[in-house]
Amino acid sequence: MRREETEEFPESDAFGGAPHPRLAQRLIGHAAAETEILNAYREGRLAHAWLISGPEGIGKATLAWRFARFVLLHPDPSARAAREARDLGVDPTHPAARLIASLAHPDFSLVRRGWQPDKKKFFTEIRVQDVRAALQVFQMSAAFGGWRACIIDCAEDLNRSGANALLKMIEEPPQRSLILIVAHRQGQVLPTIRSRCRQLKLDPLSESEVIETVATLGPPWSETDSATVVRAARRANGSVREALARLSPGSKGIGALIDSTIAGLPRPDPSVVMKLADALVSREADEAYQAFHRELYDWLPKYVLKTASSMESAEELGGLWDRIRTAARETETLNLDRRLHILAIFAEIALTERRLR
Repeated sequence: MRREETEEFPESDAFGGAPHPRLAQRLIGHAAAETEILNAYREGRLAHAWLISGPEGIGKATLAWRFARFVLLHPDPSARAAREARDLGVDPTHPAARLIASLAHPDFSLVRRGWQPDKKKFFTEIRVQDVRAALQVFQMSAAFGGWRACIIDCAEDLNRSGANALLKMIEEPPQRSLILIVAHRQGQVLPTIRSRCRQLKLDPLSESEVIETVATLGPPWSETDSATVVRAARRANGSVREALARLSPGSKGIGALIDSTIAGLPRPDPSVVMKLADALVSREADEAYQAFHRELYDWLPKYVLKTASSMESAEELGGLWDRIRTAARETETLNLDRRLHILAIFAEIALTERRLR
């Protein structure tokens, strides 16, 4: 990925208007996970593939970027700088750090959904050609004689062929290679990939940690009045991304509609559903639209566990999950009517609920 692409086009692995995780100088709330990585590196126990999982927007990508930067800047774990490091932070002015920040480091690659400039939207999945292109970094000798690293953000976006291409590399890794896979829903990652990675699960942030993180993001987030930020953090379920979605100008008032609708599932108030569908139609509400789907996907597994009483009911609920996921992808791919998509989701849930009575 060339730097000019990041300057001209949006990035699928960043919240619109907020700094990209690779630019973050602090990691808030995950000191234990950072220490685990640092100790593994210094003790020569560094796995070549890591699966960093947890809810979206809690700092997984920030940790992955810190991890990759540290290893690329400190290729010898026995060197004094690595041995004396308190965390994975590095000097952002270091030439290698600046290369990574500009996506120009020859020993680093990034896998994410690409931007379609002609259609002005992201691909709905990470394509196999994107994966193969990024993994070429492991086919060449390290330009600086150290490690080579790749971040995949996120695993759920990989199509089947892309996931299999990644799996092949994980199964046959070259020396001094590091693959960092970000996953918002660990259960959706191929079992064969999960079994070959060292797994690191991050917990949601506390309310105070969400507030602290928002304050580090710069304007306009850091200039939002504290009471508004506190309210957003309180409803963010430990996710900075959820807090930003509620603070985003295009999402004002939609957060309460999403909360009310999700809380009423599987039989929400029809009038609230209609209001939510109307509110999420515009492209200005993109982040709220994504937030709605994230909360829906979080609700579905809980509903399955609570409701499935037999193999037949489990299959019915599994089918519901698949239909909703497929409909969401088709709506974005084919640029279908979002309002009709949202209404169809609730109709599917209501129909499934009636079948299971």
